[in-house]
Amino acid sequence: MTPVNAQPSPEHSARIERQPLHDAIVSRLRDMIIEGHLAPGTRINEGQIGAALGVSRTPLREAIKYLASEGLVDLVPSRGAVVKTFGAKEVRDMIDLIRSLEQFAATRACELATNNDIGGIRDLHDRMIACYHSGDRMQYYKLNQAIHSGIVALADNAALSDMHGVLQTRLKRIRFIGHEGPEKWASAVAEHEEMIAALEARDAPRLSAILGHHLTLAWERVKDGLPA
Repeated sequence: MTPVNAQPSPEHSARIERQPLHDAIVSRLRDMIIEGHLAPGTRINEGQIGAALGVSRTPLREAIKYLASEGLVDLVPSRGAVVKTFGAKEVRDMIDLIRSLEQFAATRACELATNNDIGGIRDLHDRMIACYHSGDRMQYYKLNQAIHSGIVALADNAALSDMHGVLQTRLKRIRFIGHEGPEKWASAVAEHEEMIAALEARDAPRLSAILGHHLTLAWERVKDGLPA
């Protein structure tokens, strides 16, 4: 399918003000990609996006380059920036690897984390559940990802955290669509409830198994909507 030029939706057309400009543009564009307002295969029209956000092309281009470094955007000669399209095999491969990383992290986290560390994950979880009940899907998603990153961080392994961070960034849109629909969302929430209970109990085998099952289901929730 031929990519079409991006058309910013009204909810993303508010001009950026009072934030560090680069971070604000990167965050806004990333959210637009995650939510599908800039769909996979879409060419990012710098003029339209810049006008919608109230920014010039120079900082916008720097933000696009940053998203390219994260693996969310492809810079294509003669076509410009295009939102990255991941095929089914690429996604399956990344989910398989992130599953292994999180299961390893689960064991280490149960051994190394302090009670305060685990309390911090519980706080993220409780805030995420509040977002679920209020229907705030984007904030729910961001807290969800923070929980996964937080458990990995408790393993106290910088190389592990770095690799997990790269994969998690590339899977942002994929993980977001895994919560589409009330049944999928409720299922994901139930899995997180089991996850936090296992972490608080420091039950490493159980936490590892839950994370493995959770990420297997993440693949099942998205696979039918991915290109071959």
